[in-house]
Amino acid sequence: MKILVPIKRVVDYNVVVRPTLDKMKVDTENVKMSINPFDEIALEEAIRIRESGKAEEVVVVTCGDEKCQDVLKTSLAMGADRALLVECNKDLIPISVAKILKKISEKENPNLIIMGKQAIDDDCNQTGQMLASLLKLPQATFASKIDLISTEEIEVTREVDGGIEIVKLSLPALITADLRLNEPRYITLPNIMKAKKKITEKITLVDLNIEISNKLQVLEIKEPEPREKGIKVENVDELVNYLKNNSEAM
Repeated sequence: MKILVPIKRVVDYNVVVRPTLDKMKVDTENVKMSINPFDEIALEEAIRIRESGKAEEVVVVTCGDEKCQDVLKTSLAMGADRALLVECNKDLIPISVAKILKKISEKENPNLIIMGKQAIDDDCNQTGQMLASLLKLPQATFASKIDLISTEEIEVTREVDGGIEIVKLSLPALITADLRLNEPRYITLPNIMKAKKKITEKITLVDLNIEISNKLQVLEIKEPEPREKGIKVENVDELVNYLKNNSEAM
């Protein structure tokens, strides 16, 4: 059994992002980058399935330029078996990523695809659903628990607005990971050193016989408006009176 895990290189979640001077992009110069947290959770789950003896190989894939090598090396240090880099210098929208991953999936023929439910840089939450549609695979989104029943079936616990939903999928299938699925492991120094010696397979868009067109245009990126300073009230009556007289500001 093979598990494919798409990952994305994003600004680290601990970094306060800032727009560029032209307000067209997020400034990534000299900024710490890392694996998208939801993708890291997906990778951790894939590795745990392999460690349980229910899978033989975990393959990670990302799209981007040479700088993406760092997140692939991190994935290999976590425990992934192979890493693929689809070389692309263009800004990719979700449908473009889904089309690229479709080609990779057809090439790798995985039994299971696990990916983050969304990326923290754009919060689109679209790629997984689009990829499942293109591949015509059953899908379970927002997974908080995964139980691989056999090589043909998998049970997924999902977080939905009404509570918890448990679904059973036939394999191959696609799952998107939610925050509470697991806690990613700490990467040890020996594993980091081993990962540096592993070779990343590079694939071009020409190799995949695919053309990418971006039909979305970013008009402006700006920081959130600063929050107004709060006020203090002495008692409940004063609070109720304030809320009544300032209802339009709420």
